Amino acid sequence: MTLSLGVRAVYIATAEAGDDEMARRIADHQMRRGPEWTTRAEPLDLVAALKATDGQGPRLVDCLTLWLSNLMFAGRDWRQAGQELVSALAVQDDPVVIVSNELGSGIVPENKLAREFRDAAGLVNQWVAAGSDEVWLAVAGLPLKVK
Repeated sequence: MTLSLGVRAVYIATAEAGDDEMARRIADHQMRRGPEWTTRAEPLDLVAALKATDGQGPRLVDCLTLWLSNLMFAGRDWRQAGQELVSALAVQDDPVVIVSNELGSGIVPENKLAREFRDAAGLVNQWVAAGSDEVWLAVAGLPLKVK
C-alpha cells in the first residue's frame, strides 16, 4: 500500500533486536523489502523520525504497538509521546501509513502490566485513528476499511 503512494518509501522500524531470534526476524524482514525502501530504525523517538523523513516520500511505520512497548519499558511518558505523535502526524506533508495491533479483542490479561499495555495500545490506536484520513482493519489477511 505504501509504495502505491510513491516510487520510493521510507520504512520506519520501531523493533529492537533484543536477542538473536529477534535479530533474525529483523534481518529477514529487511531482506524481503526491495531497493525502493529506505530503512530508518527508531525505537523511541518516532516524532523525530517523522520530521526527519518528511519530504522523502511516503513512510511506513512498523509498528505502533512495538513503539508503545519500547516507551513503556524505557519508563517514558507514553501518553505525552502519543499526543506528540498525533500532533506531528497532522502536519506531515508526505503520507504516513502506520501498522498497529488490535489488542482489545481477546480476553482480559491476568497480569497488571499486560492489562496496562492493552489499555494504552487501545488509547494510542484511538488517538491516531481519530486524526487519520483512513483506517483499515485486517483480519485473517482480509482488509476492511473502517474509516
